[in-house]
Amino acid sequence: MSTRILFVRAVNVGGATLPMAEFRALLAELGSENVRTYIASGNAVLDVPGDAARFDRAVEAAITQRYGFVREVISRTPAEVSAALAAHPFEVVDPKFSYITFLTATPAADALDAAANVPTGDDEWQLAGRELHLRFAGGMGRAVLNLDRLLRSLGVAGTARNLRTTQALVELAG
Repeated sequence: MSTRILFVRAVNVGGATLPMAEFRALLAELGSENVRTYIASGNAVLDVPGDAARFDRAVEAAITQRYGFVREVISRTPAEVSAALAAHPFEVVDPKFSYITFLTATPAADALDAAANVPTGDDEWQLAGRELHLRFAGGMGRAVLNLDRLLRSLGVAGTARNLRTTQALVELAG
C-alpha cells in the first residue's frame, strides 16, 4: 500500500454529482484503505494497493459506470504534493488566488508555444513538470486567463486546487 492524494476533475459542479460518502465507499470497494475525503470537490487521501496509475484508471471506470459521467482521476504522493507547494513560483497574496493544477501528463515541449498565446491579463501561469502553477490577480472568478483554454493548448487534462486546499490535503495525509 502507498499513500496517495487523489484528485477527481470537475465533480460537484455542472451536474456531475459525486457524494463524498459514496465516493469513500467506492474507493474502499476498489481496495483502498484509510480513505479520507476533504471538502466536496473530489479530493481524497488514501492508501492504495498496487500500481497507483492502475488504481486511478479503476476509479475513473467506476465513476463512469456508477454515475454516468467521465472524469479524470489524478493522484500524487504526499511528498510530490508537498514539493509542488514548495515550488509555487508566484507571490502568494491570498492562497485562494493561487492554484496548482495537477496534470494527467507532462505537456509536450511544442505545446508550450501554443499555450504562450493564451491571453492572461494580470494572471500568471508556469509549468513545472506535471504541475501547472497559477496565480489569478483578482481570483479565479475574475480571471482573464481561461484555464480550460490553457489546458487544451497544452494538450493535457488537469484539475486545479487552491493552495489552501492543497496544504490541507498534505496535512490530512500526515
